Parts: sequence; C-alpha cells; structure tokens
Amino acid sequence: MSMAAELDTAAGALLTVWDGARERTANRISTAQLRAVMLVEQQDGINLRRLATGLDMLLSSASRLCDRLVAAGMLEREPGRADRREISLHLTAEARRLLAELREDRRQHLAAILAAMTPEASEALLHGLREFDAAARARVRRPVSPLVPPQEAHPEQLPASGRGAAEHGVEPQSRGWSAGKTSVSRTA
Repeated sequence: MSMAAELDTAAGALLTVWDGARERTANRISTAQLRAVMLVEQQDGINLRRLATGLDMLLSSASRLCDRLVAAGMLEREPGRADRREISLHLTAEARRLLAELREDRRQHLAAILAAMTPEASEALLHGLREFDAAARARVRRPVSPLVPPQEAHPEQLPASGRGAAEHGVEPQSRGWSAGKTSVSRTA
C-alpha cells in the first residue's frame, strides 16, 4: 500500500471527528451556511461578490444564503466604508459562539483520542502534520474550501473551468489542498 493510500485510510478517523462535530451543529446551520460563516470569520467585512467567489457560488445564490444567515442571526450586513452601495458582512455574537462550540467539540474529541496514544506518538503526529501543512501550503494556489484560511488566493489564479464547479457538485481537479488555523477541509 502506498504512503498516500495509508494516509488516506488513517485520516478517516480525523475526518470522522470533524464530521461528528459538524453533525452536532446541523440543527442550527447547514454546511453551506457554515462555510459562509467561516469565510466571513476569516475575512471580516468581506463583500458579497468576494463571498460568492470564495464559496464558488453564483452571486444570486450567495445573496440568498446571506439572507438566510441574516434571518438566522448569524450575519450582519453593513454599508461598505469605501462604497456605501457595497455591503460588508460581519459575524454576530451568535455565529462566534457557534464556531467556538464547534471547535471546542472537535478539540475534546481529539484530546480523548490523543490521550490513548503514547506521548511520543502524539508528538510525532503533530510534527508530521505540521510538515504536511507546510508542504501543502507551498504548492497550493487556492484552498479547496473557504473553511480553510486562504494563502493570498485570488479568483483569477483559478482556471476558468474551476470557477463555480463546486456549486454543481464537481470538484475541479486543478485545485490543491490547504490547511490552516481552523484545520478543516470540507467540514467544520
């Protein structure tokens, strides 16, 4: 079995922890809404056009998503500082609480799993994941998901065929993987 295949298999447990935490918030916010909230958290004051680009959505779809998040008390809209016609998006205290709960849930489950490992194995895992993160960041032009902090990514760096594909359930092959402080991929 190749190293990549073994890593893919072993990472399943880590993804299960993230998916479990995400599922426990599903009654309050959808996956698409969570992606939007996390992107707004990373880029406070983001405008609707940049949010749509970051989510690989049509502008109209992102606008409807924001409408639902505003109605749910997760986002606030404000007129832009530079251009009053432009709307900037900000998280509410409720959205910040939700993200904190989600992350705490993940950390508790991870801590329980790490406690079953030897200290040496835990340190080796952390060291390896840090190196993996650095290597992935070095070769990524744009993260797969806005759930991951971008590394100065710009939409014009994506091939035209990659824009909007995720909206239709197709993941562009030209994209790389990225990790960051939120340490998530497709789920929170």
